Amino acid sequence: MRRHKNLFEKIISFQNLLSASMRAQKGKRFKKATLKFNFQLENELWTLHRELINDTYQPGQYRNFTIYEPKKRLISAAPYRDRVVHHAIHNILEPVFEPTFIHDSYATRKGKGTHAAINRFQNFSYKNKYVLKCDIRQYFPSIRREILLALIERKVSCSKTMNLIQKIVNAPMANNLHSQPASSRNPYR
Repeated sequence: MRRHKNLFEKIISFQNLLSASMRAQKGKRFKKATLKFNFQLENELWTLHRELINDTYQPGQYRNFTIYEPKKRLISAAPYRDRVVHHAIHNILEPVFEPTFIHDSYATRKGKGTHAAINRFQNFSYKNKYVLKCDIRQYFPSIRREILLALIERKVSCSKTMNLIQKIVNAPMANNLHSQPASSRNPYR
C-alpha cells in the first residue's frame, strides 16, 4: 500500500486555503460567520496559514443544534474557520483515499450523491425482493478515534499532516460521545 508524504505544504498553501474557503461557504455564503471571515478573507487565510505552519492552530468550539427531518438528531457544527481547514485537508487527501472506497458509497463524493444513490437503489430493487434500510444511532460520535487515525496513517506518512488530523479528530465535539469509555459506547442502541 502506497503511503503519501509531503502533503502538509500542499494543505497549507494559500491557493489551497483560498479554494477551501470557497468550498466551505457553499450554502452558507450569507451566514454571519462566513460574511465576517470573507470581509477580511486574505488576512483570515494568512492567519490560518501562519497558525498551521507554526503548529499553533487549535480547533474552535463546536455549536450544537437539533434538526427534526427526517428524524430528530443533535448536530455539532464546527466553526467556519475550522471548516475552511477541513476543506483544505479534504482537497489534498481526497485523491489519496477516493480510489480505496467501494463503488456503492455515495455521500460527499464527486460524481455520486443522493440522485446517483437513488438510481443505484432502483436498479437493485428491480433485481431483489427485499431491501434493508437501517441507521446506526450516533454513528459519527461513536467512531473509535484511535482506529480511524491508524487507518489514515496507513495512507499518510507525512507527520505534520497526521499531527493536524489528530488535532482535529481529537478536538472535543459539542455532543461528545468520545468522552465515554469505549466499552460503554454502543452505536446500535
